[in-house]
Amino acid sequence: MNFFDELKARGIIDALSHEEELEKKFNEGGMSFYCGYDPTARSLQLGNLFTIVTCMRFQKAGHKPFMLVGGATGMIGDPSGKSEERNLLDMDTLKENIEAIRNQLGQFVDFDGGANSAVLVNNADWWQGLGFLEFLRTIGKRFRVSEMLNKDSVKSRIESDAGISLTEFSYQVLQAYDFVTLNKEHGVSLQIGGSDQWGNMTAGTDLTRKMNQNQVYCMTMPLVTDQNGNKFGKSAGNAVFLDGSMTSPYKMYQFLLNQDDAIVDALLKYYTFLSLDEIAELKVMTESEPHLRTAQKSLAEHITKLVHGDEGLESAMRATKFFFGAKIENVSDADVASIFEDTPSVELSKDLLNDGSVIEMLSETPLFNSKKEVRRAVDQKGIYINNIAIEGADQTLSKADLASETALVLRKGKKNYCVVKFK
Repeated sequence: MNFFDELKARGIIDALSHEEELEKKFNEGGMSFYCGYDPTARSLQLGNLFTIVTCMRFQKAGHKPFMLVGGATGMIGDPSGKSEERNLLDMDTLKENIEAIRNQLGQFVDFDGGANSAVLVNNADWWQGLGFLEFLRTIGKRFRVSEMLNKDSVKSRIESDAGISLTEFSYQVLQAYDFVTLNKEHGVSLQIGGSDQWGNMTAGTDLTRKMNQNQVYCMTMPLVTDQNGNKFGKSAGNAVFLDGSMTSPYKMYQFLLNQDDAIVDALLKYYTFLSLDEIAELKVMTESEPHLRTAQKSLAEHITKLVHGDEGLESAMRATKFFFGAKIENVSDADVASIFEDTPSVELSKDLLNDGSVIEMLSETPLFNSKKEVRRAVDQKGIYINNIAIEGADQTLSKADLASETALVLRKGKKNYCVVKFK
């Protein structure tokens, strides 16, 4: 199967500006293309990973990626898919985000790949030197307001209560000129991005034709949503970030493991490099034995490994086993906080670790209402420290009972947990 047909078979292509021409160019290789990322946070998130993986596919097929970090456009904010104006970032925060995203992109695309080595660019490099009057004379005069108003991203905002400012209204002009510059300076002829970018991208192809007299192209990918129609990785209101300090490997693994059967096939096609035959086999297994969640496990393992490496995947798998009774040990306080984020916690004196009474500790937690209840549960062998059963009421505590630097995990019965932090 050639490259174009595989993109089609995986459902990666949503729309193309010139399908017949691009089919040939995709299969021949050698195109310079770009994809942009605005530094609105210090980490990209799981939705962005779809475009990053697509860039990786293009590079493997012999095309040259230009990874654009929007130092200029990030100062404004794209109205596409947004119901209200973004909060503008201060310059220090913006610079920190840009640097973090530059480093993050380097985890995925090959910046030392020979002829089609990826290149990092920042649109602030060409926008900072352009004055307002020059902008109006050379760029602004080539746009028709009527056409800009017809863009879906603009139209939906104008019709909303929030409205749209001149700042965000101008975003499509900035993105269009990015394409002009990359085409002129680097021979970039293709832009890829999410389907909500179609209006901005076609504005870029039009402006490049007018200013450079060159034909350029664009391709959009489907917006990835969960079974409820929410943007992928944001269904709970919090993005699943690629930075492990913002979203732990365990949290990412669990988010992927819990995806619905109805969408896991598409996610495997979008996000993994498994063959279509392998994905078809996983689909059959999911349909025949859905309770095993075989496809979801494969999705979670492949993406967590791609983002966090073997060590991150191992950490996520180990944390998952804690909820199936594995001993909780050799983890960090940060790991405990992430894994047991939704678990009640209590802070006690570290003096208890010097032969303090287990009964005393348990009675201070929200798991019990009285010492009498504690003793009864201990006598019934129903209380666990780090998933190891407490032997008796006379058991004492020491630093060896810690699962992390300052915490241990209590379990009552099968599912009632409490984190005890010692200060």
